[in-house]
Amino acid sequence: MEIISGKDLAASIKQDVAKQIAEYANIYGRTPNLTVILVGDDPASVSYVTGKGKACAEVGIKNNTITLPANSTEEDVIALIQKLNNDKTVDGILVQLPLPKQISEQRVIDTIAKEKDVDGFHPYNVAALWEKRPCILPCTPKGVVKLLKSKSIDITGKRVVVMGRSNIVGLPAAKLMLDENATVTIVHSRTQNIAQVCAEADILIVGIGKPKFVKPEMIKQGAAVIDVGVNRDPETGKLCGDVDFDACADKCSYITKVPGGVGPMTIACLMENTLECFLHNVKQ
Repeated sequence: MEIISGKDLAASIKQDVAKQIAEYANIYGRTPNLTVILVGDDPASVSYVTGKGKACAEVGIKNNTITLPANSTEEDVIALIQKLNNDKTVDGILVQLPLPKQISEQRVIDTIAKEKDVDGFHPYNVAALWEKRPCILPCTPKGVVKLLKSKSIDITGKRVVVMGRSNIVGLPAAKLMLDENATVTIVHSRTQNIAQVCAEADILIVGIGKPKFVKPEMIKQGAAVIDVGVNRDPETGKLCGDVDFDACADKCSYITKVPGGVGPMTIACLMENTLECFLHNVKQ
């Protein structure tokens, strides 16, 4: 059993991004600019935004976080996004989710210019992903692929089971695995014999938001397991994943931990995506 360290791989990716940004600064006379919109003061969201700001500082991306009050209207947020869309000095726009109930997340995502959509959530980017066209890839699924490839885990022809069907993780992760020539099954809350299906997977990708849900009987001996979940352990209050790591680790050939696995990769891929948006912007 080997633990795949997302922390180490993310550090390497950020180092590479920082090197490229330093070179491009000489060519274009400026560095990438990522603007983050935070509505309200949800502690988890504030923590995520702080982490993104720290990563930007590490690689040389100019980061501007705009905080709006929790009672902001949908029109307030959309007006701000439209202003940023028209600002040529802004390369990437990220709206931290979830948003307060009075604001439609989909309408907000739809408003972000697809060329500045560093999360890869805009419908045009989603459509391009499924049509195998060039697009900005969603950060977490992109990070999952990089984690597997960092250990030269062969994906071609392998049985991959993705647990969860969210637009943010499950569906795009399944598509990226298809693009790597895997045979992909998506399981979810309505799947019959879910443990049996998961136990057939050579690679199991888990993102359902249930602490320690995956037990050893759901894992094939020697499988690679990528845990995308971030939860609070109801017993200890500590961060944990969707996989019961202590119980399952010995059954896996490779496994990620929470924290320190997929999380750092998501932020590293966000840095890559911001650089990608910057290059598109300055070459216009």
